Amino acid sequence: MTVMLLAGVFVLLLMLRVPISVSIGLASLAALVLSLPADVASTTLAQRLAASSFSFTLIAIPLFILAGKLMALGGVARRLIDFSRVAVGSLPGGLALTNVLANMLFGSVSGSAAAAASGIGSFMIPAMAKDGYPKPFAAALTATAATTGLLIPPSNVMLVYAVVAGGVSISALFVAGYLPGLLLGLALMLLAMVMSARGGYGERLPFPGIRALLRASLGVLPSVVLLIVVMGGIVSGLFTATESSAIAVAYAAVLSLGVYREIRLGDLPRILRETAATTGMVFFLIGTSVCLAWIFAYADVPGLIARSFAFLIEHPWALLLAINVLLLIVGTFMDITPALLIFTPIFLPLMLQVAPEMGLTPEQMKYHFGIVLVFNLCLGLVTPPAGTTLFIAAGIAKVSLSDMLRPLMPIIAVSVCVLLLVSFWPPLTLWLPQALGLLR
Repeated sequence: MTVMLLAGVFVLLLMLRVPISVSIGLASLAALVLSLPADVASTTLAQRLAASSFSFTLIAIPLFILAGKLMALGGVARRLIDFSRVAVGSLPGGLALTNVLANMLFGSVSGSAAAAASGIGSFMIPAMAKDGYPKPFAAALTATAATTGLLIPPSNVMLVYAVVAGGVSISALFVAGYLPGLLLGLALMLLAMVMSARGGYGERLPFPGIRALLRASLGVLPSVVLLIVVMGGIVSGLFTATESSAIAVAYAAVLSLGVYREIRLGDLPRILRETAATTGMVFFLIGTSVCLAWIFAYADVPGLIARSFAFLIEHPWALLLAINVLLLIVGTFMDITPALLIFTPIFLPLMLQVAPEMGLTPEQMKYHFGIVLVFNLCLGLVTPPAGTTLFIAAGIAKVSLSDMLRPLMPIIAVSVCVLLLVSFWPPLTLWLPQALGLLR
């Protein structure tokens, strides 16, 4: 009865276009009132909401958000695009490849799919449209390419998974995302080449020469140094992910204010206000999702789901496939952060149970399943009705979601193929952290 009421209130509020964080919070309160007196229910919910942010690791999220905003406004995005255009612009579908590569590079230094979609998309979508690419195709490609930044570290959502899963090394988890993220980016680039060639989109740019490539490389070098410093420090154990986020803010501020000089001191109050607003939304979403996960545990929903999947325990690969399908469906209507907070404690114990049958230790399964989970929910960012990057790209391109569906379908199909490859071939996630000595 508790679960039915919670689901009913949640769906009703979503249909009324209430923000998802508020919908989760009100649905959780309604479900809790069914079991407890109203005053006790509201007090319990408030305590859970406040306690959800008591984590040193989560401090990294607002700092990475701030670093991403500084880089998006401070000229980093434009220089990454310039470098990408010189590097791959002369290939078939040059601007489409430039779009994907720039999103991968920007996502790897900002850790945010939304920041990549807006920062790169605001430059690349108009440029692609001017070069003859259909706006729906440009928007669909941008929305999907932006999600690579959640797999290529540093990644805010990986921090959330590490907190929920417990006992997870953030450095090993970050490194585990490199090969899947690069593989997704490469697959999108190959698809973009094929679709551009078949559709006759755009013109191939002439190769500007080695000197121009070196000049573009020098322009983007300070941004790449940031990635090396942040990830190098985390992997080497020199500092934690939270400390690395503070270093990223300091470096991005020096880069934007002192080196590129595209942000003035007078712009900082506005940037800080925007960061605070975004952080407030993210942490409220985390808080309400934690409350929902607690109610699920109170109502034994994890046990119910575990019993429902019990018949697949003897067939671990079929279990992983079933979880993949369910998560792809969940991602279409739920944001990635609440989905991670709700479904990690439900599905991770099941996967740990079948890890030996899949040739993995429980410790290895934590990292492999974490990347699979994040990858799954990344695709939810580009599928309606709740696709965040999809709406951002559509807004920049000024096209409707219905117009984007046709070019979006093959892009999603290729992304799902990469997801299945990553899911059923664990070395893609585990080889690099093992090679670096971060994981046994």
